[in-house]
Amino acid sequence: METQRDRTSLERWSLLLVLLGLVITPATSRTLSYREAVLRVVDSLNQRSSEENLYRLLKLDSEPQGDEDPNIPKPVSFTVKETVCPKTTQQPLEQCDFKDNGPVKQCDGTVILDSDRRHFDINCDEVMEIRFGRLRDLIRRGRQKIAEKIQRIGQQINNIFRKLQAKKES
Repeated sequence: METQRDRTSLERWSLLLVLLGLVITPATSRTLSYREAVLRVVDSLNQRSSEENLYRLLKLDSEPQGDEDPNIPKPVSFTVKETVCPKTTQQPLEQCDFKDNGPVKQCDGTVILDSDRRHFDINCDEVMEIRFGRLRDLIRRGRQKIAEKIQRIGQQINNIFRKLQAKKES
């Protein structure tokens, strides 16, 4: 027959097991891979962005070596590029093609790999090479047009001298 003392002891053990379960559950939370953490950051950046189209991961720099503790911020560096998909799209980001001549942003900062904590500190700046690349192409085309015009002017001057020489000889 069960006594009051046995029931109290059983209640204490049950309470202890419940509390232990609450303590152990967070300790067994899933650790994100470096890439998964960065993809979460990209999703978050897209949600917070005021731009019309979504950005997608273009390049992920190598994972830093060091502390394996998922609660310690890890340095990250990655590049994103604008896609053709508007923010309202329902399709997965991986299926969005990159936009031709779309802006490219270099992002640097830190993330925490613990999946329960959504901490990151990231700063993204537009890569100027793309803008300078466009400017360089524009200058190159302008230089070609100027060279063609100079060549035509040179031919016209040459023709004038030939005509003058022909008149002298006649």
